[in-house]
Amino acid sequence: MKKFLAISACKILRFVGKLLGKGSSLPGKIALKICPDILSRVQLPEYIIAVTGSNGKTSTVEMIAHILTRNGKTVSWNKEGSNQIEGVTTLVLGSSTMGGRVKSDIMLIESDERFAKYTFRYIKPTHYVITNLYRDQLTRNGHPEWVYEALSESIYPETQLILNADDPLVSHFGYGREDVIWFGADKLSTDEENPVTVYNDGAYCPHCNGKMKYSTHHYNHIGHYECTACGYKRHNTDYTVTAVDLEKGIAVIDGKHTISLALRSLYNIYNILAAYTVASIVGIDGEKIAADMSDYVMKNGRVITFEIGERKGMMLTSKHENSISYDQSIRIAAADKRGCDVMFIVDAVSRKYFTSDVSWLWDIDFEMLQSDNIHSVILAGKYCNDLASRFSYTDIPQEKITVVEDIGEAYGLLKNDRQEYIYVITCFSDKGKFLALL
Repeated sequence: MKKFLAISACKILRFVGKLLGKGSSLPGKIALKICPDILSRVQLPEYIIAVTGSNGKTSTVEMIAHILTRNGKTVSWNKEGSNQIEGVTTLVLGSSTMGGRVKSDIMLIESDERFAKYTFRYIKPTHYVITNLYRDQLTRNGHPEWVYEALSESIYPETQLILNADDPLVSHFGYGREDVIWFGADKLSTDEENPVTVYNDGAYCPHCNGKMKYSTHHYNHIGHYECTACGYKRHNTDYTVTAVDLEKGIAVIDGKHTISLALRSLYNIYNILAAYTVASIVGIDGEKIAADMSDYVMKNGRVITFEIGERKGMMLTSKHENSISYDQSIRIAAADKRGCDVMFIVDAVSRKYFTSDVSWLWDIDFEMLQSDNIHSVILAGKYCNDLASRFSYTDIPQEKITVVEDIGEAYGLLKNDRQEYIYVITCFSDKGKFLALL
């Protein structure tokens, strides 16, 4: 009876929530109160694919769902992005019959990395993708090694891990395990010999804390590494980005499948590669995957193109309190050889922990904007002066920088007859404040 009541309540509340445009956590929360072990009572499909990591979860899940559905698979996945246990419960029960049988071929679950141990207490993934582990939201996550420990509690011996071989901390989940699929990139033309960011989280081995040596850096601590003390090193890959040309907007996987990039970012290419790996494991042909991913534009609102009068622009939604997310957005603007203006909006910091902590701004590699490609920089929002303090430690000429708190006034500065492309870099909480002005 509890099972039936939990499923009924979840379906009704989910329906009402969709009508009202509300979130997807409440139905699952109520279902769990009615029947705390409801997830163990549901009949799940053959494939239960989980995706977690600091960055790229939502995009990777959307790409996987896109490929699989285009190739005839029925997929249940959390489109709304609600990735803690309540949201996942809403997904599972909303996709099931009243008797508790999930109707799709594949259950695709995005999970918050900190709370995965609760989500997967009753649901054991058959395949588990871990994209990366970065410095992320200090007030809730602390250091990546702490997140690693929390995430390790969600991994079971019978689950096949799908790991980013180029992330030394993620790779450590596969240490000593046989059933692991590895994805990563060969040495690329865009690589650096030394890390170019303001900190180096790949300096020490996650296995023995010995000094790590890199033969190449893709970005930040992502690259090819080997510990000088214990020999822990990057694993050979099963699925590989073999070539990249960001200027032309192409990436080649396994030396034979070329994908045209809607977003010319190496960070995005890793999301594509993770999706390619999962689709291949499920049985989709590589050529079909490449065709489905070529020029694919994300529907999750992370990247939005817009126009202000005659000027064109792109909003890159980065993750607040996550410097690497911002680094990758900045890298796109800095590489635009057409010349561009860049606006940063920091009007709200944390959606949950109201600490007004801005220490993460000092981890962002704003120095990448020291380029002739960047014609002007506008710093906007409540924390514009904190941004300005950080920028004062760069060598970007002060005459290029404008500081204005009011977002509407900052928008007005872009509404002119100049030809430069516009990049607006902000977070999930603040993006609507700009889009409402368009």
